[in-house]
Amino acid sequence: MISHPSRHCTVELQALPSRIGQVRRIVSAQLRYWHLDPLIDRAALGVTELLTNVHRHAQPDKTCVVEIELVLDQLMVSVHDHDPRLPVVGDIDEVSPTATCGRGLAMVAAVSENWGVRPDGESGKVVWFTLSAVTPAPATAATMPGRSPRRTAVEKPAHRFVTEVEHPVDGHRPQHAPARSAVAG
Repeated sequence: MISHPSRHCTVELQALPSRIGQVRRIVSAQLRYWHLDPLIDRAALGVTELLTNVHRHAQPDKTCVVEIELVLDQLMVSVHDHDPRLPVVGDIDEVSPTATCGRGLAMVAAVSENWGVRPDGESGKVVWFTLSAVTPAPATAATMPGRSPRRTAVEKPAHRFVTEVEHPVDGHRPQHAPARSAVAG
């Protein structure tokens, strides 16, 4: 009998537009399996942006590994590619409203709790983001009917990620080799 389902999923692929859609569906299905449905939209958006960056910018090839892992109350989504160049992140406030690129990492920063990039050996990098998998707290007196709810908006400025990229070493995650997926494609 299996008491805890696997909380780790790895997919290796070529970051081509048709494959990006497949991986988005795989991530969504895996999160449904783990009963993390509230995270599906943000995880799918984040992984789409990271894979699009591999498709547009990675050299010498577009081969990459997507890894999703649930550790305690954090979902870690990472994309490993073979290009050692770290992303160049500018100030999101300077990106033109009609620009067709330059917003992907800002969107990842906006939908995630944390994100970063780190070198991966001598010929690659890992770009990652985390999402909180904590279930919402039960209703309190402030959220019960008949009481006016107290609003607490916490805004995360999109440009907060610039300092995180300047420190590319991720000291919170052990280095390990990703497993290969049995998923075709």
